[in-house]
Amino acid sequence: MKISVVISTYNGEKYVIEQLDSIKKQTRKPDEVIIKDDCSTDCTVQIIKNYIAENHLIKSWKLIENEDNMGWRKNFVELLKLATGDLVFLCDQDDIWMPEKVEKMSQIFLKNE
Repeated sequence: MKISVVISTYNGEKYVIEQLDSIKKQTRKPDEVIIKDDCSTDCTVQIIKNYIAENHLIKSWKLIENEDNMGWRKNFVELLKLATGDLVFLCDQDDIWMPEKVEKMSQIFLKNE
């Protein structure tokens, strides 16, 4: 089962490192992580770019920067269209996940079609 995590960000520099760490430290690694920034005016985008590069996540993590602010709802809708996983997890920019979230939730979905 292919697993995607989609993250919508907007001016999230205060929380984004802790959030990204919680995704990276999952016991069942996502196959793809797609982050879509909605025109942040703080350092969110640069923090994410640095994080992806420093943690060698270029192959499975992608950052997309919106040209125009579309709001969190539409940003998530667009993210869902981009995700290629059989199971897609939505993540807000201030979510901090327990290390076994993806593993446990994907097991539940496998057992209960």
